[in-house]
Amino acid sequence: MPTRPVWTLALNSQLSAPPAFDHAHAYFALDGDRLVAYSLPAGKREWMVSARPLLQPTAADDIIVLVEAAGLVARRSVDGSVAWQLALSDPPTVSPAFDNGWLIVTTKSGQIGALRATDGTIVWQRSLGSPANATASLADDRVYVSTSDGRVVALRVDTGEPVWERRLGGAGNEILVSGDRLYVGTKDNFFYCVLTKDGTIDWRWRTGGDVIGQAQADERHVFFVALDNVLRAMDRKSGAQVWMRPLPVRPSGGVVLAGSSLVVTGQAAQLRVFTTKDGTAALGEPIGPGAPAQPPLTISSRYFPGADIPLAFLNETELAAAMPSKIPSEIEITTPAAPKPSPIASDAETAAPPHVVEDPVTHFAMLLMMSKDVARGAGVTLVKRDFDPPVSPLSPLPNLVMIAPQTSPPK
Repeated sequence: MPTRPVWTLALNSQLSAPPAFDHAHAYFALDGDRLVAYSLPAGKREWMVSARPLLQPTAADDIIVLVEAAGLVARRSVDGSVAWQLALSDPPTVSPAFDNGWLIVTTKSGQIGALRATDGTIVWQRSLGSPANATASLADDRVYVSTSDGRVVALRVDTGEPVWERRLGGAGNEILVSGDRLYVGTKDNFFYCVLTKDGTIDWRWRTGGDVIGQAQADERHVFFVALDNVLRAMDRKSGAQVWMRPLPVRPSGGVVLAGSSLVVTGQAAQLRVFTTKDGTAALGEPIGPGAPAQPPLTISSRYFPGADIPLAFLNETELAAAMPSKIPSEIEITTPAAPKPSPIASDAETAAPPHVVEDPVTHFAMLLMMSKDVARGAGVTLVKRDFDPPVSPLSPLPNLVMIAPQTSPPK
């Protein structure tokens, strides 16, 4: 099915840090020490304040937490006002993690601490012995951290007491916790499955390059990308490779799960979309980030008394306005016999990984794309699948034969 833009937003400035999202807002840190909040999925600006986050902000219930030069600053999501501040002499190396009221902060010296997100109170602190290599992950009563020296450490979230630690072959990325297992890719070209109960390595898979980003999972499979330019689907329990798909681009971030589709980003602002079932490239029309939404084609109909079939007329001016003035060079021709990836194409570059937004009407997944241009700044485009077929112009049937109605009974 084709995709189409819902709306496009020009930020007129570059992003100074990756954006953050909660269930109702998108937060963009812009050049010039500004933080701006937009509502989702409407795309309406809510507020803008002066702020200079050094790392990606962290959305935490009704606040947004920023790592600034002096420490942590929590702002209310409703208006951007300051909720609380906490000075830190030891700066964080990665963005804080949040879940269920807990805010987990890891610092440059290898310290980890848990704060109450409501007021910034420090509940506990502990030394990891090495700085965190990625944002911590929280699940149930545990917090899991990948350290720079190649370990995965599990701690109790309420006390910080160690539960177990496991040394891997390289520094790990952000951890995905799913059920009784966690999944993490590392810099030693392996993807690991570790049991959460005791840290036992259940299975691992060698790749041809470093695994990047956080993995994604559905009921049966776990998905990840590596710098060997391959997207893989593994059986969650056995570790068997279900399918693999060579990528036409070098991935710049982890895979994104949007409903039954997998989205992979590259350096250029193109989204490659694949099905979770077998990795087949999803069919659809490419759309350029920053392009305005196409107006719907208007068809008027007139009914004449005595006519059996209403006649439909197309307004030629409306038809011309609904058609694109030119076809971008990035559009790829696809055929059912040999489907190709459907990129959402643009001359701009990717500014941040896409974010999945739920359509409030259909409850299907929509994608929020972020692109950047040196001259025009960053742009944001919300795209969705178009389930309605395209309208085709109507024309009379060739060699139409009119049959007069029968006026007398046959003899």
